[in-house]
Amino acid sequence: MIHETTLREQLRAYITRELIRDAKYPLENDEGIITGGLMDSFSLAEMAVFVEKTFNVYIPDADLTVAKMDTLDQMVARVLRG
Repeated sequence: MIHETTLREQLRAYITRELIRDAKYPLENDEGIITGGLMDSFSLAEMAVFVEKTFNVYIPDADLTVAKMDTLDQMVARVLRG
């Protein structure tokens, strides 16, 4: 079982380092990552691959939408659902 805090920090680090490409960016839990222009929908697919490799959780394409995955909180909740 993945601990929520660990999951959140690993996702935050991956998003800021690999997708936003600014490791020092202070990404908030409820900040609109896609709607705020920090990453695009293609990056969601990259994030899904990272989640599957790192946490062994598959996120189907139907869930890789702005409405369902725009904030770190939404991403964490989706990964925890498995």
